[in-house]
Amino acid sequence: MLSFLFWLVLLFLCWPLALLALVLYPLVWLILLPFRLIGVGVEAVFELLRAIVMLPARVLRGSPGR
Repeated sequence: MLSFLFWLVLLFLCWPLALLALVLYPLVWLILLPFRLIGVGVEAVFELLRAIVMLPARVLRGSPGR
């Protein structure tokens, strides 16, 4: 919502720049999409490594009911 308000202000102040931003936004989003997917994969690998490292502590701690 805030970005839309910024765009409206830009439209009021400089409409050619606002229209250029409106056209370029989907293209920039498509260009950055592979990097977001790589980021998700890297984050998943780090979470897996964290789970593997923390496994002995979780096993030694036991269940919370005991």
